[in-house]
Amino acid sequence: MKEYFKRLWCAIWVSTEIDEKAAAALKEAKARIAEMKKELVDVKNAAKNVVAQSKDVVEAAKGKKRRGKKPYKKNKTKTNNKSTKKK
Repeated sequence: MKEYFKRLWCAIWVSTEIDEKAAAALKEAKARIAEMKKELVDVKNAAKNVVAQSKDVVEAAKGKKRRGKKPYKKNKTKTNNKSTKKK
């Protein structure tokens, strides 16, 4: 009698989709977590950039020049050294 109920329980358990649904939900959750980790890395990098930019704004308000930038020269002319004029 005990064996009969064991086999009946196993047959019922195998016929259910609970395991399959749980496995699918777990797989989906893992995929979403992986995507969230990637996005969090992007957010972290963007936050670092925002902090650096805000420090630059504070320094500009104090009157300091921009760091790491070359000044723009308006009267810079482009010359072509390869062309030669023959008289």
